[in-house]
Amino acid sequence: MNEYLRLAIGVLVLAGIAIGVLSWAGVRQRRAVLVACVRAVLQLAFVAAVLRGVFAAPLTVIAVLAVMFSVACWTAGRRLRSHDGAYRAVILSCGAGSLVAIGIIVGVPILSRDVRTLVAVSGIVFGGSMTAATLTGRRLGDGLRRRRDEVEGWLSLGATPRQAVREIAREAAYEAMVPALDQTRTVGLVTLPGAFVGALLGGASASAAARFQIVVLVGLLCAEAITATAVAWLLGAPATLPAEESR
Repeated sequence: MNEYLRLAIGVLVLAGIAIGVLSWAGVRQRRAVLVACVRAVLQLAFVAAVLRGVFAAPLTVIAVLAVMFSVACWTAGRRLRSHDGAYRAVILSCGAGSLVAIGIIVGVPILSRDVRTLVAVSGIVFGGSMTAATLTGRRLGDGLRRRRDEVEGWLSLGATPRQAVREIAREAAYEAMVPALDQTRTVGLVTLPGAFVGALLGGASASAAARFQIVVLVGLLCAEAITATAVAWLLGAPATLPAEESR
């Protein structure tokens, strides 16, 4: 059986099961799962074609990285539209986190300094920064709604908006870091992350794959820590509070 046919059958079965389970449970994410699967297939097919050209003409990597970063910021910013200045906060925060992590990994260099490594590491770091920004902003928004009375109480006592929201912002950044921390703590014991598996499938030795994965995980912690704290800071002094959560 052709490998692409097997791939299509496997993906359809897995997606079908996911949609079926959500339908049975009455969870309204069925369309989102279908759209996500279709987009993943189309986008990865496109990226695979583009990267073949990038590896042949290394200077084009700048455009590829710019597109990747822009999409990451747009995705996170769209999720945080309820916050004033969300897009600016996301761009600055993700930019700072990604620049530091990728700059150290490539600049030292910790890994081999080539186009393939740069694209792979940048994609992973951009994705982690995007997730950290999204989680921080959403947790911050939820906290402001749930604890509106508390914030208003601090403001009535003369606290500045940043002082009134400080603990909520810190908790938002803390919660945003949990997935990356759990992934790093349990790597090799619970999960074999994609970078490790991909390196193995690409022909790298187990030690080389482990080295690559360690750098990626610690780089993600660095990028996400910077991103989460920056988002919490930039959005943590709101001029207006969201509506209080209904009870």
